[in-house]
Amino acid sequence: METADRVRDARRLQALRATGLLDAAPVPSLDRVTRLTARLLEASAAMVSLIDLDRQVVVSAAGPGVRQAVRDTPLSQSMCVHVVVADEPLIVADARADRRWCGLSAVSEGEVAAYAGVPLHASGDQVLGTLCVVDAEPRRWSREELEELENLAAIAESEIALRLARTEAQLSETRMQTVLDRAPDAFVSIDGGGAVTAWNAAAERLFGWSPAEAVGRPVSDLIMPERLRRSYGEALIQGRGGGAALDGRRLELTVVDRTGQEFHAEVVLQACSERGEPVYHLFLHDITDRRRIAVLRDAQQAVAQALADAGSAEQAAADVTAAVTGVLGWACGEYWQVEPGGDLISRTGLWTGPGRDLSPLTRDQPSSFHRGEGLAGLAWAAGHEIWIPDLRADPRDFIRKPAVLRVGLRAAMALPVRSGRQVLGVLTFFSDTVQEPDDDLAGLLDGICAHVGRYMERRRAEELTLTLAASRRRFEQVVTKIDDHVWSVEVAADGVIKPVYVPSNSTKVFGGTPPVGSDMVAVTRERLHPDDLAVFTEFHTTLASGRAAEVECRFIGLDGVTRWVWSRATPRREGDRLLIDGISTDITERHYLAEERELLLARERQQVRRLQELDRMKDELVAVVSHELRNPVGTIRGYAEMLAGDPELTGEHRLFADVIDRKSAHLQNLVDDLLDLARFDAGHVDIDPRPVSLARLVRLAADEHRPAAQAKRLTVSVEPAGLLPVHADPVRLRQALDNLLSNAIKYTPDGGAVTVTAGREGGEVVLSIADTGIGIPPEQYPQLFTRFFRASTALESGVKGTGLGLAITRAIVTAHGGTIAARPGDEGGTVFVVRLPADPPSSPGSAPPAEASGA
Repeated sequence: METADRVRDARRLQALRATGLLDAAPVPSLDRVTRLTARLLEASAAMVSLIDLDRQVVVSAAGPGVRQAVRDTPLSQSMCVHVVVADEPLIVADARADRRWCGLSAVSEGEVAAYAGVPLHASGDQVLGTLCVVDAEPRRWSREELEELENLAAIAESEIALRLARTEAQLSETRMQTVLDRAPDAFVSIDGGGAVTAWNAAAERLFGWSPAEAVGRPVSDLIMPERLRRSYGEALIQGRGGGAALDGRRLELTVVDRTGQEFHAEVVLQACSERGEPVYHLFLHDITDRRRIAVLRDAQQAVAQALADAGSAEQAAADVTAAVTGVLGWACGEYWQVEPGGDLISRTGLWTGPGRDLSPLTRDQPSSFHRGEGLAGLAWAAGHEIWIPDLRADPRDFIRKPAVLRVGLRAAMALPVRSGRQVLGVLTFFSDTVQEPDDDLAGLLDGICAHVGRYMERRRAEELTLTLAASRRRFEQVVTKIDDHVWSVEVAADGVIKPVYVPSNSTKVFGGTPPVGSDMVAVTRERLHPDDLAVFTEFHTTLASGRAAEVECRFIGLDGVTRWVWSRATPRREGDRLLIDGISTDITERHYLAEERELLLARERQQVRRLQELDRMKDELVAVVSHELRNPVGTIRGYAEMLAGDPELTGEHRLFADVIDRKSAHLQNLVDDLLDLARFDAGHVDIDPRPVSLARLVRLAADEHRPAAQAKRLTVSVEPAGLLPVHADPVRLRQALDNLLSNAIKYTPDGGAVTVTAGREGGEVVLSIADTGIGIPPEQYPQLFTRFFRASTALESGVKGTGLGLAITRAIVTAHGGTIAARPGDEGGTVFVVRLPADPPSSPGSAPPAEASGA
């Protein structure tokens, strides 16, 4: 290992700093070692030196020759650093006569002539420094002196190891405290007398006492309710005979925080012994929410059982009241039923807790109230829950409140039992203790009220349902026999239109049964043609005002077909309700005939213009290419070939001729591409389809492009599945493959990969060419196959191109009845997917493709 590597070794430097000696005050134990070393070896000075990253630090020095020692010395002036690097003793009899040391300032100034140093190790064999002796005069160190020096070094190493052990112990204690402070559960440790010895941050958050306040105090004073301290204390006392009774026990206890608030906690007790004394560790977790969830679940189950067992509405109400009150531990529960006619509300169910005498609340108090009287009447009038956490502090007054307070009840709650908007009854509950509002409990009770309301209306609803079902069946029988769509809706006060009747089958008009939403206007507009929004809005406004109206507009049916629908509707009132009855008829055919006539005329005019424009473009392009580009380019290439064939042409001139030939070839390819595009646009597509093996074409194209890929250190993988026969023009298909492979290689940086896969999916052959190249911005994919278009990433990368290759490729694929698409790759780059028909349009009599086809 080189000097710098040994000195800078991370583990060595970590151990060195862990000793705490680099910046420590004088260390008496090490001073004793250096004094003993100087005396026994009769040296001018003895030193303990530590080698830091860029300096030598003398942590102890003694001897008659020791002056006001320099504590820090650069490593360039240190002899001790060589002991650390070599990990072996360094013995110098006369440094002044040794070229290695004569340049050191201590040697040249006469302070050091003889030197003997041995390494000081830490655990793990890291060399931290040296124990050395020096003399101002040359001296030969005897074997016995060097052995004594090594023995004394072992004493110094023991002191260093002791300091490291202390540091590690301190770090372990700090880490343990950090772990406990980060633990989500409270941790409390107590001694055999019940005094707190450890208290983590979670315990402070849970109980409110800081560690400084908690440590040393009895745990019972901090977390145990006063009424339960005796029983908890006895439980601890039972486990003090070695801790076996406590160890590993998991208890659910009621605990108290600093403010006196009680809550439930799960406690895990562990007993152990430290230095012969019993120690108890408590791990506490707040389970108040869990117990509350359990209580709410039990209440739900009790209500469900009560409703299942009840034989009447009155019995259901009484059983539900008893079930809820009992499970929640409240003192009293009542059910108040709204009398027929809606004039009075009367108590029909009462439940009180075991051993509770609440007769003053029921004996001489009224059992019926008008709306707004008593707690039940207030909830009836309000239509929502009333929660009074503390009756003594609440300013509201109601009948029976004095009697409620006299029997010692503190909190009250009233919840209406509804059927829709109608209040059928009210549940009231009373508690001995203050009960702050609880959203979860309120939600549970509201759900229970809903259950009770549904139960009470069940028989009536069942009878009405049977009657309504019979009427609906008869009405549906009539409606389904006509072709029109019959409907009824209701206009709410806020203008929202809600469905009242929608037939089960509207396929003839809407292509299926339209969805029924809370706002029929919104549902209808989702299917409305955008151009007809104005007339439909006017139709809706007229009906909402109470006047009859009709409209003709287009709807996009559930089957995706757009139809013209003629709707006629008439409003009617039933009390305060505004209802609208309507009928809708499919008149698509009538509109279709008129639109078809106009569409045919427009198509004919558009086709004429397109043909004229294509003819003009074709004529102009062919004229330019034929007379202005193709012939001159051919001439240039001919002369370039003649020049290249001249044996007397010099190297530089030959290079010029090659450049002319390459550039003219590129120009000729561009001209050919433009001609191809012109032919495709004009419909003069030169396609000669025949049975072709796509797999063979792919392999041939990949082999031809492989040298270009290898020049960029690209990996080209070809994975065709079988022969993959297609009915295609091999020349044109090869042209498309060359364009795609050339693009993939051109736009993929060095070291990338190009993957070509092919296979058959149903009646199609699918070819995929994926690269790990520079990719294409997502918003530019729709323009990718447009002629002359080049992605911004291609322009920014500086890669040359014309923007014609992909346009030609798409034209070739389209001419074969196929499709081509592009998308981003999973790991960057671009993926092109070509889909071609596997079979010819009319396959009878055609021979199956062979491997050699298209070669």
